[in-house]
Amino acid sequence: MKKLLFSSAMLLALGLSFTSCRDTDKKEDSVIIIEKEVEKVPAKTEGALEKAGKAIDNAAKEVKEAGKAVDSAAKEVVGDDN
Repeated sequence: MKKLLFSSAMLLALGLSFTSCRDTDKKEDSVIIIEKEVEKVPAKTEGALEKAGKAIDNAAKEVKEAGKAVDSAAKEVVGDDN
């Protein structure tokens, strides 16, 4: 009976020593930091879609101009009677 009681007390003490040393403040601090960073995301990305849209529009205009240049060059080549 003494061995059982002593073994149980040792297991309890060992179990408590591993679980009682946790530091929960670090976990809470990291959650707060993540929440603050998430709140900053919309401000940092504001206008990104508009800029991307303008870049796409400019690229489309350049492609059209390049197509016109190719057409005019093709007409010149076809027009040459060599």
